[in-house]
Amino acid sequence: MRRLVRPFIVLAALVILLETWIWERVGPIIARFVDILPLKALKQAIHDGIQRLPPYATLAVFAIPAILLFPFKLAALALIARGHLILGGGVFFLAKVVGVGSAAFLFDACKPKLMQIPLFVWAYEHWLRWLAWAHHHIDPIKERIRRVTRILSGGRPNRALRLLLRFRRSRRERMRATSAPASA
Repeated sequence: MRRLVRPFIVLAALVILLETWIWERVGPIIARFVDILPLKALKQAIHDGIQRLPPYATLAVFAIPAILLFPFKLAALALIARGHLILGGGVFFLAKVVGVGSAAFLFDACKPKLMQIPLFVWAYEHWLRWLAWAHHHIDPIKERIRRVTRILSGGRPNRALRLLLRFRRSRRERMRATSAPASA
């Protein structure tokens, strides 16, 4: 049973780590982009407005990127359903990156108010636990992959790939040889 569940555990851990990776990489980029915008008075007004809001209203502000990007995600799924896999995947990925990046940017401004909401604190603590859980399951796999790649490549990644492909080819040939009927 454990072997059947393991792929789903790894998949869930990868999703959590991907969300976190996007959050950590795209959030600062969006923050820099917002800093570049010449609308300093507007940015200050938005920041001051968020600071004046009560905690639950701040939660609504934090949810705005997800609400605004939901139609784009639906459109992406419609494109995929109609056979436009690359275009639909690109739109979905772009909406996901913009949504996570915007949420990361807003989270920095909203976090003090959000941490006054007990349910949000509970959810945030659980997210941190899930993140630790994901690292617990994925980090050993990543380390094994790095170790095998280092051993096979001798420091040269192309060599490791060639050796892996050669191993797969020879394995396939051995399997064909053993499954071929013996001629007498």
